[in-house]
Amino acid sequence: MLTQLPSMRRAFLLPLIAISLGTAACQPPQATDNAPSGDPGASPAADTGGGNVSLVGAGASFPAPFYQRCFNEYNQKNPNVRVSYQSVGSGAGIEQFTQGTVDFGASDVAITEEQRKKVERGALTIPLTAGAIVIAYNLSDLEKPIRLPREIYPAIFTGEIKNWNNPQIAEANPGVNLPDLPITVVHRSDGSGTTAVFTEHLSEISPQWKSKVGAGTTVNWPTGVGSKGNEGVTAQIQQTKGAIGYVEYGYAQQNNIPFAALENNAGNYVVASAETSANALESIELPENLVSFARDPQGEQSYPIVTYTWLLVYDEYQDQQKAKTLQNVVEYTLNECQKFSEELGYVPLPEGVIKKIEPTVEQIAS
Repeated sequence: MLTQLPSMRRAFLLPLIAISLGTAACQPPQATDNAPSGDPGASPAADTGGGNVSLVGAGASFPAPFYQRCFNEYNQKNPNVRVSYQSVGSGAGIEQFTQGTVDFGASDVAITEEQRKKVERGALTIPLTAGAIVIAYNLSDLEKPIRLPREIYPAIFTGEIKNWNNPQIAEANPGVNLPDLPITVVHRSDGSGTTAVFTEHLSEISPQWKSKVGAGTTVNWPTGVGSKGNEGVTAQIQQTKGAIGYVEYGYAQQNNIPFAALENNAGNYVVASAETSANALESIELPENLVSFARDPQGEQSYPIVTYTWLLVYDEYQDQQKAKTLQNVVEYTLNECQKFSEELGYVPLPEGVIKKIEPTVEQIAS
């Protein structure tokens, strides 16, 4: 199970991240290929030779707490290297990456082959962490997570099930005193990889959802209110009695928001954790481009909504010193940084996956 954070740390972690990311966002979202650079060295703790190296990235909010921690830790070891990451959503991150206005992007859905062809310098997709997407809610006085069957939670997000004491929800939760309270759906308002993963899963398990709404980084939501980023959805759920929404596990865990036990492919109710998410990830076989998904993972104790999340880097950089620095940052994140995964609500990458990724990382500065 994931490590429980102390209450004070949970309460202040998200605001601190927001402040830190906001500081990064104040930097112009321009690639700094001609910025003065020093030798990044052969290891994360290596001397950069006194020069300054600046890297600017933008993309998914799903991995933002993980990346922010990794980049801060890297900066402590390399004071002359600054890595700025803007949590703007996968859609905006992909757009900035394909336009070449950042040094790297980030997306929970990697990029399509059509998008890849638009990148003149070529694109590498590198999974650096993984995690679960949970269905979080705001209900008080419930002693255990609400159980949501596979036919129920898609119907909540289409607006067909409108109240918490609906007989179908009650049937799955015997003995639970469900309130007579309207359900307020909270969804992403921005282009989001989290939305893409969530709606791909709903389309996989619900023919009605697939035909009525479909899947994508943005969809035409039948009901609910929109908020920007995992940060915004988390805050909206906290502020709205009876709310329900989808967020990355770490955001719910760190803010002490309850989330549902979901019925998985095997018919078991499973709560998201490092163990149940890792069980699900075992069903994903990464191909040569390192992009693959599990829309409805197999396994008795597999949590049903999981994903890798990818860093997007270029095949070619004009500034080789910058390329070497970025390669060094990615290697640090892929290896040393995995030890921060569980406390932040992510799944550490297995050794076998790391070994499969390393040859692609080596291409960054080659």
